[in-house]
Amino acid sequence: MNKTEPKIIEKEKIVAEKLNGRFAMLGFIALIGAYLTTGQIIPGFI
Repeated sequence: MNKTEPKIIEKEKIVAEKLNGRFAMLGFIALIGAYLTTGQIIPGFI
């Protein structure tokens, strides 16, 4: 059958995923801040 070998993930991919997650959290906080200050989800758009 198939041998199960451990998957090796490059360090660059791990760093990229962490950075992507941090920017996504920052964007979500900015969205909440814009909603709380202006009352609109996308300020200036309708």
